Amino acid sequence: MKREQQIPYYASDGTSLGFRSEEAAQRLVAGGFVQASYGRKGHLKAIWSRRQDGSNPVETHAQAGTRYSFLQNLDNGQRCWKLRRVDGRDDDGTRVSTRGVFLQVVKDCMAP
Repeated sequence: MKREQQIPYYASDGTSLGFRSEEAAQRLVAGGFVQASYGRKGHLKAIWSRRQDGSNPVETHAQAGTRYSFLQNLDNGQRCWKLRRVDGRDDDGTRVSTRGVFLQVVKDCMAP
């Protein structure tokens, strides 16, 4: 089967579950088992499995979290990006250190 005739199938968390034929994808959409994503011309582009509670799998907005970079207004009127240190305290004041995790990722990336 050609790749163009297959529809990508994703879990509610965004991980790939493979591909389905266009007919199988249409049956899943008609049965209400998945949420469909359509292109601007109305063509089926992807299908998403629903969450455990049956809600929509696609987030309507980005999840909030700690911002590590933000615009800062300087005294001379210019604006620049200021970076927040990764080691320090989070928004609740709890001490956070990610240096060990970061070094482990670097070590894993450098392994042959």
